[in-house]
Amino acid sequence: MKTAALIVAAGRGTRAGGGIPKQYRDIGGQSVLRRTILALLAHPGIDLVQVVIHPDDSGRYAIATSGIDRLLPAVFGGAERQDSALKGLEALAPHAPDAVLIHDAARPFVSAAVISGVLEALQTHKAAFPALPVVDALWKGSRGRVITEQPRDGLYRAQTPQGFHFNEILAAHRTATAPVLDDVAVAHRTGYKIAITPGDPDNFKLTTQDDFDRAARMMENTMDIRIGNGFDVHKFGEGDHVTLCGIRIPHDQGLVGHSDADVAMHTITDALFGALAEGDIGQWFPPSEDEWKGANSAIFLTKAVERVAARGFAISNVDCTIICERPKIGPNALKMRERMAALLGIEIERISIKATTSEKLGFTGRGEGIAAMATTTLVKTS
Repeated sequence: MKTAALIVAAGRGTRAGGGIPKQYRDIGGQSVLRRTILALLAHPGIDLVQVVIHPDDSGRYAIATSGIDRLLPAVFGGAERQDSALKGLEALAPHAPDAVLIHDAARPFVSAAVISGVLEALQTHKAAFPALPVVDALWKGSRGRVITEQPRDGLYRAQTPQGFHFNEILAAHRTATAPVLDDVAVAHRTGYKIAITPGDPDNFKLTTQDDFDRAARMMENTMDIRIGNGFDVHKFGEGDHVTLCGIRIPHDQGLVGHSDADVAMHTITDALFGALAEGDIGQWFPPSEDEWKGANSAIFLTKAVERVAARGFAISNVDCTIICERPKIGPNALKMRERMAALLGIEIERISIKATTSEKLGFTGRGEGIAAMATTTLVKTS
């Protein structure tokens, strides 16, 4: 089953404060929207991700998604959430997914288990959504006074992602006229049998400042710090440039490798995989496979960044040292840091790229190649 995820992120989110739409506010070093996107991309059951944004947020969206390659071009939403959902579904239609998960941008803590539960339910139902049963006593009131008790039996608090067979929900949205609470309501009016799957208390929607405070407390209470190290070498060969941290530097030789031989980016990637105890580049992208011959090393780094987010971590900092006699690294260090900041999705102030020589000793001292080592720190955020 080919499954797309649709993230509705066109709202203004003014109740949360902060001066900007809530989906672009920072939590634990990353924007809410970036965390939401990475959580969905990390699930193996999701093939495509489409985001719907407000026309005024193009610049913010570009920053929030920098370095994330596996996204369809964003589309602009409409005046109401229902309009935005339809625009997103129409954008997905040419890709012909079998199913779609529609998710709120402001639910960045959605877990793999919640997503899997909805996907499994779609095997036997046309629609499904995660929810939590209401456990508190309910009362109907007015002007601060009780009117009557309200039975809570059979009541649920709906969450997202809400899953649907794609063609059915697209048709339902195209014909919907009256305003609805959410996408499940659109499906329900068509007479679908809709499955309820287990929700998660941590999959709450960031709506007010209190919700952001709760998110901050969650991350503080789950403090888990990981440190990873990476080391790589590549020898010189024929060529007219070397690529380091994604920056092409003119040189009278090139670096030899199965991919683009970006020794600095490789070692940072290995440091990230190492911090997660998830192997190294060679295990994720075997050099024996022709698919990776000449590949841009940003592909490898992006996968490592996705794995970091999928495991509930944020990248705190990266420190990389490039060891060579030539070419000169210093004049290019700022461009390298800027490129790495874009790929890693963190501030440039958290990235150090520096160089040293080996005092003419060893293979780097003899000018036979370049070595690099890196250390990265990850902090648990969810």
